[in-house]
Amino acid sequence: MKIVTPSPLLRTALLADACASGALALLQLALTPTLASWTRLPPPLLTETGLFLVVYVALLLALARSARLPAALVGLIVGGNVGWAAAAVALTAALEPSGLGIAFLAAHAVAVLAFAALEFAGLKASPAAMTPRIAPAR
Repeated sequence: MKIVTPSPLLRTALLADACASGALALLQLALTPTLASWTRLPPPLLTETGLFLVVYVALLLALARSARLPAALVGLIVGGNVGWAAAAVALTAALEPSGLGIAFLAAHAVAVLAFAALEFAGLKASPAAMTPRIAPAR
């Protein structure tokens, strides 16, 4: 398993993703009925994705503070953001959101694709972590 030392770009991207996701979680959980009315998105969708985002934010904050990260885990975050963007686009076709709902979903897609790109670039800029070599027993 490849372990990296997070580059400043990767740390910043993870923190920015956590801040944006935290704000969105707060919005979706605190204003579910209002947001559902304005966007015509189902309240359970807003609540459940808001709850998911709370856990996601905790993961991102833990990763951003880590001295070493599994590259595969960061890759999973990048892939998850791309998947989230695809889901946001698919929801515009599957549901009947209002104009504000379409804008809300489009903003999701654009933001998470930007985070995916920044996190991917940050991963590429992260050097392999130095692992101590254990001397063979004599």
